[in-house]
Amino acid sequence: MYCSYSTSKCPSFISQKGQNSTEASPEENIPHTKRPRLLFTYGVTGSGKTFTMTGSPGEGGLLPRSLDMLFNSIGPLQAKRFVFRTDDKNGMEIQGQVDALLERQKRESNQQSTVPKTPQKPDPEFADMISPEEACKCEGVDEDSCYSVFVSYIEIYNNYIYDLLEEAPIDPIRHKPPQSKILREDQNHNMYVSGCTEVEVKSTEEAFQVFWRGQKKRRIADTQLNRESSRSHSVFIVKLAQAPLDADGDHILQDKNQVTVSQLCLVDLAGSERTSRTKAEGSRLREAGNINQSLMTLRTCIEVLRENQMCGTNRMVPYRDSKVTHLFKNYFDGEGKVRMVVCVNPKADDYEETMLVMRFAELTQEVEVARPVDRPICSLAAGRRHRNQAFRDELSRRQEERPGGPNNDGSVLNQLLDSLPALPACELVDPTDEQILPRLIEVLERRHRIRQMITEQYTRTANTLKSMLQEFDGHLMAKENFIHEQRGKLGEKDKIMFNQKNEMDRLEKKSKMLEYKIDILQKTTNIYEGDKRSLQQELESREQRLQRELSERKRMEARMQGMVSDTKHQWEKECERRVNAKQLEMQNKLWVKDEKLKQLKAIVSESNNKPQRASREKDQPRAPEKRSRSPLPVSCYTLSLPLFLHLSLALFLDPSIAPSINDCDLTLL
Repeated sequence: MYCSYSTSKCPSFISQKGQNSTEASPEENIPHTKRPRLLFTYGVTGSGKTFTMTGSPGEGGLLPRSLDMLFNSIGPLQAKRFVFRTDDKNGMEIQGQVDALLERQKRESNQQSTVPKTPQKPDPEFADMISPEEACKCEGVDEDSCYSVFVSYIEIYNNYIYDLLEEAPIDPIRHKPPQSKILREDQNHNMYVSGCTEVEVKSTEEAFQVFWRGQKKRRIADTQLNRESSRSHSVFIVKLAQAPLDADGDHILQDKNQVTVSQLCLVDLAGSERTSRTKAEGSRLREAGNINQSLMTLRTCIEVLRENQMCGTNRMVPYRDSKVTHLFKNYFDGEGKVRMVVCVNPKADDYEETMLVMRFAELTQEVEVARPVDRPICSLAAGRRHRNQAFRDELSRRQEERPGGPNNDGSVLNQLLDSLPALPACELVDPTDEQILPRLIEVLERRHRIRQMITEQYTRTANTLKSMLQEFDGHLMAKENFIHEQRGKLGEKDKIMFNQKNEMDRLEKKSKMLEYKIDILQKTTNIYEGDKRSLQQELESREQRLQRELSERKRMEARMQGMVSDTKHQWEKECERRVNAKQLEMQNKLWVKDEKLKQLKAIVSESNNKPQRASREKDQPRAPEKRSRSPLPVSCYTLSLPLFLHLSLALFLDPSIAPSINDCDLTLL
């Protein structure tokens, strides 16, 4: 995780050089390998992401420093313009020297006809971005290849992709809005922007000038939190095309399959913001919603990747939910290297949002993906360019060391002729002269023998030199074969080491995953054991409560049974007493009624038989007669006892009905 401070919010900010020393170094950003790179800045709005990426005059950011290191590393190894040419399918083609020369002349003539020749002054916006003492270069660059750099600049605005380098035709009558671009997938399953403008550049100044031309078209706006708030995600793409030289180290191999394209994407993400603080309305509110949605999709993709890695799941990563994640899905799937620079604003109002950013940065450090193995470009011997240059230098040195310079073949021939015997000075007048002709024939034969000897010596020397050269070539080929064989063995060892490293990484990941699962199971077991203990305690408490309730119930039942028996006995006695009293009372009433009936009967009988006597006797006082006790009804006691028991039980169960039972009710018995 890497952090930087906003220059607009914190007066004591660190310099860009200090940032690059603590953040992702530009050397790591150089795509000198076959693996693409992705570097993006992340943070809240106003935290200094754009400044970290671009910098200022005298203090260049990540982008100019990366470009400067790139061109310092491949400067003398660059091919001429238009030797490499981009196609429409995210690939590279190689043109011949003649075709490239014709295209250069055509472009130069078009520029001369359209643009007048005026001295170009450096733009103060990017002049002196990097001081000469800060310039650096990358080691380990393949010198047996030619390179060419292409740049493009796009922005993702409201989840639509626009080309910032596209030259739209000027219409003074009707302004035509820029057309959005679409994402496509090439034959290697890499995502790219179709129809995007790619410009070939040959220096840092030219590349940064192209960047600044697109930067002026980028959408920015004024908000309450940032005066120059980026309303879109910008992506500056640097493509490095690499093609090997032939066996002589002079020309580029005209083989499209040998061309390797590396890519560096420098992404300036728009900052997350809360509308409650920015007070955004209308189009600004829509822009903020799209920015936050794309950043949320990026966070979701990282979380799903971490879950798949830690838990061994195979959930689908939602790359297509946003153009940002869809464009860079190959990087997150392992086809490259990803670096994130976290920009933090120390302002207290941004504390909550900054904490969310730091948690996301901590989450990204736990994501690891497998890396592919770099394939070799070609099987030719290394050092071809260096040997060819050394041969040319040695040849030119030897030609300069010769007396008379490189064109001294005539002097050597004259020296060879001077070494032959001189012809005698004579004048031949007669063809039959027997003195001059033999002498001349002898001299010529001597010269002929010397010439044959020189020829034989030259032939022997040439054969010896040829055999030495052949032997030297044989030794060189044997050494090259040995080197190639050793490189093959080294490659096999590297593959074995890589496979073992992958196996170790896989086992480590599996071990981490198993440890993670063990921790989860241990935590789950602890939770279950705690739940089990709590449930056992609750069960024991409930059992104890139930035992207490059962014992209490038994005591209540025994108590109630005693109370019922006591009450029953009391009510039986009371009922017996009341029944006896009522029986006595009823016997008295029956006796009175019998007496009255008897008297009435006597009166009736006397009135019928002796009316006169009855009248006389009526006048006389009657003598009191002795009362006779009436017989006790048999069914009175036997019928009232069950009813009495029933009433007693009802009174026991519900004492509230006692007032309703009075003596009148008992008389019915």
